[in-house]
Amino acid sequence: MKNYTITVNGTVYDVTVEEGAGGAAPAAPVAAAPKAAPKAAPKASAGGQGAVKVNAPMPGKILSVKVNAGQSVKKGEVLMILEAMKMENEVVAPEDGTVASVDVGAGDSVEAGAVLATLN
Repeated sequence: MKNYTITVNGTVYDVTVEEGAGGAAPAAPVAAAPKAAPKAAPKASAGGQGAVKVNAPMPGKILSVKVNAGQSVKKGEVLMILEAMKMENEVVAPEDGTVASVDVGAGDSVEAGAVLATLN
């Protein structure tokens, strides 16, 4: 018997497969119970949430994060790059301030309206 861990559409399954003996009828499959998918580590932030939320303008994938918590930014400065529909979109600071938290990381998928970062 061999044990495998398989992920299907984000659900993790532990599966046991019995090796067939020459000419023997295949064994009935062993049902696998879904396992909880591992949780992503929380993103780093300096001092919690800020007063100004920077939201995702559309669903997509974060390609890169250009700022860190505690960094000063000016209005219009690029905070991160969001890929949507095969295009790279700049997510910019809506006003001058200090980055209070960065709530996403490179490679994360986000929905429209999701909080990406906060400013003070």
